[in-house]
Amino acid sequence: MPDPFYQQQPQPQPLQPARPQPPANSLGQRLKQFFAPILILLKFGLPMLKMGGSMIFALVIYSMAFGWQFAVGFIILLFIHEMGHLIAAKIVGLKVTLPLFIPFLGAVIALREAPRNAWIEAIIGIGGPLLGSIGAFLVACGYFLTGKEIFLVLGYTGMFLNLFNLIPIVPLDGGRIVSAISPWLWVLGLLIMVPYLIFRASMGGAVNGTVSFVILLIVLTSFPRVIALFRKRTQLQMRYYECTPTQRCVMALLYFSLLASLYLGMGFIKNLMPPGAF
Repeated sequence: MPDPFYQQQPQPQPLQPARPQPPANSLGQRLKQFFAPILILLKFGLPMLKMGGSMIFALVIYSMAFGWQFAVGFIILLFIHEMGHLIAAKIVGLKVTLPLFIPFLGAVIALREAPRNAWIEAIIGIGGPLLGSIGAFLVACGYFLTGKEIFLVLGYTGMFLNLFNLIPIVPLDGGRIVSAISPWLWVLGLLIMVPYLIFRASMGGAVNGTVSFVILLIVLTSFPRVIALFRKRTQLQMRYYECTPTQRCVMALLYFSLLASLYLGMGFIKNLMPPGAF
């Protein structure tokens, strides 16, 4: 009879033969070392080249239209605005592209993945106007250090563009921000943009024609979301726009405070400028 207290010792496992490692100086290793810097350059260099090329192109166009001093300052303000979006997207964990500059349309960054809910969309949306407004105020302060009116012009322009971007209509930043407050504010944005479109189109001229075309694109792009408000939402859509009362209050406070600050800032700068400057 076997001894119940006997414990069988584990048998040693046979050793596995080691996998042959390629020599350190093999052809495959040398090719990998040669192409590694090139792949890194392509990964990070092409986006930078794309952004830099579009920036230079926009700088040339704006310089021809408004002079090089205004063009340089305006490009910097656009860059600061887009960096606000990029930083906000990084904070919430979304991947984005570098800014692409489009003359007379501003600059854009593209999300590589969609926001998970309206709160995240609003955070990304307000990042641009928030940082862009700070940049515009700082540029305007350059007037008190130098006495040059170009800083007032740039500051006023930057504030106006950020204020315009806060109109609550998609695809503007304001439309994305109010999605976390109340999507019904998109209707208000449409009621603001359509009369403004008619007003600019009636003034005539090349500049007003360009502005009218941009506004028309914004209005047409906004229609699908505005019309969707009057349709029954799916459960997925309802969950997307769900925000806590605290989140709605925080975003509303940021949004309306930014609107008021920009409006007051523009009024202050306008009083510093000679009559008829704006």
